[in-house]
Amino acid sequence: MSTMKGKRVLVTGASNGIGLATARELARMGADVVVHARHRERGEAAREHVAAETGSEQTELLTADFTDLFSVCEAANRFVKQYDRLDVLVLNAGTIFPERRISEHGNELTFQVNHLAHFMLWRVLQPLLWASKPSRIVHVSSDSHLAAREGIRFDDLTMAEGWSPFGAYAHSKLANIMFCYAQARKLRPMGITSNVVHPGLVRSGFGAEGYGFFGRAVKAILPLARTPEQGADTVVWLASSPEVADVTGGYFYKRRTHRSSRVSYDQEAQARLWEASVDLAGCNHLRCPQCD
Repeated sequence: MSTMKGKRVLVTGASNGIGLATARELARMGADVVVHARHRERGEAAREHVAAETGSEQTELLTADFTDLFSVCEAANRFVKQYDRLDVLVLNAGTIFPERRISEHGNELTFQVNHLAHFMLWRVLQPLLWASKPSRIVHVSSDSHLAAREGIRFDDLTMAEGWSPFGAYAHSKLANIMFCYAQARKLRPMGITSNVVHPGLVRSGFGAEGYGFFGRAVKAILPLARTPEQGADTVVWLASSPEVADVTGGYFYKRRTHRSSRVSYDQEAQARLWEASVDLAGCNHLRCPQCD
């Protein structure tokens, strides 16, 4: 259980659910865990929970509001100034909104929170991952991405036409997977692996209230859902196991590789998404006060 001793890990969206279970298990393995949360109060409660459950004295908190890319950039730069290494980055934070919302940066908010914020965070933290190689990145996506059958909506990234809560969520989860695949190819020569996980339906209440038919369907099957610990198992395995130290660019469910959607493997579309993400989540484009 000490396989992660001396390793520093950042887990986004770790105030509850899969993120909290992941942070707790990696801390139990000996990792120095940084818990990310949107709200300080909830984040501090999660940090205290992880420390109490594991006896870890190296559990810390990073706050950042993913609905505000300036907040993400500020938090990422704060992390770089505070720490000299990052061995594992778990990109878990995710949400689903009951109505279409556009962020102050002009992005459809589900897409921004679930994809663009993670893209920005990773870009700022990349030098630490490189300095800590061999290092790992684990994305948490979902088989919900299969519903985005037409691929990334490059001509309508704000989903002005045909928006729905589940449609926007599926679109963002497809972006997670395509980002992972492109990242894996780019980072392999640097000694950094990148893999993505479908955790299954997890009993966290995510998306169960206020989302119409989708919410009612989720609520109906929640009794059959997996626990957060079960959902986190493959995430923890990819973050820590020597078995997968050299594995990169895989889509995993229950510790086994699976095929993602046909459109997710389109490398031209992956490259186009990458460039769009650089544009939409680039500090120069946003005129980020942190970077001016």
